[in-house]
Amino acid sequence: MKMQSIRLGILALLVAILSVATPVSAQTTGAGDDKPAYNLKLRDIEERVNDLKEKIFQSKARLIQLQEVVLHGTISGAKAKIVHRNEMGASFSLVRAQYSLDGTPIFNRRDSGEGELSDADEIEIFNGTVAPGNHQISVYLEYRGNGFGIFSYLNDYKFKIKSGYTFTAEEGRVTSVRVVGFEKGGITTELTERPTVRYDIETTRAFRKDDTTNEDESAAQ
Repeated sequence: MKMQSIRLGILALLVAILSVATPVSAQTTGAGDDKPAYNLKLRDIEERVNDLKEKIFQSKARLIQLQEVVLHGTISGAKAKIVHRNEMGASFSLVRAQYSLDGTPIFNRRDSGEGELSDADEIEIFNGTVAPGNHQISVYLEYRGNGFGIFSYLNDYKFKIKSGYTFTAEEGRVTSVRVVGFEKGGITTELTERPTVRYDIETTRAFRKDDTTNEDESAAQ
């Protein structure tokens, strides 16, 4: 009965995804000879398709995790959590962030000008179940310069960072990967050479259902 409910949930998810994806493909026709408008439509379609891929990937991970909990009362396999952290100074504003996991887009955002990217200290990129073994994170970050006074020339600069990292997900454990955008070097380092990223890794044991039960019993005693 539980397995049937999970299958029905997966089927409902696929139907919902297809219903959203259908009108997207229909917009590719009728672009006409107006090249700028056509390119704008293509960019909009590309962003919407990537957004759909991201939602499918995230939903699949949640369904797998739900299935493990319902059937076995525990999360088997491995779990990964990816977080973007901003440690850049005021001279750099994050305007675009793209993340892929094993070649699948999982995050693609542009700052609208309201600071949803540049003002956020941390952004959760992914949190779900993955297969044990090695996994590849691909990162693309785009910053806009914010200059004042003698550094006003930075306003005309865009800084693009492309980076990749391979982490190992262990059976029964949670691997947390924090991707940190920061300024390297010191006071003598040119501002244009400072933007970079580093990867902070933390591994913890995944909680099982019987673990939480034992903890509750210990607390009660």
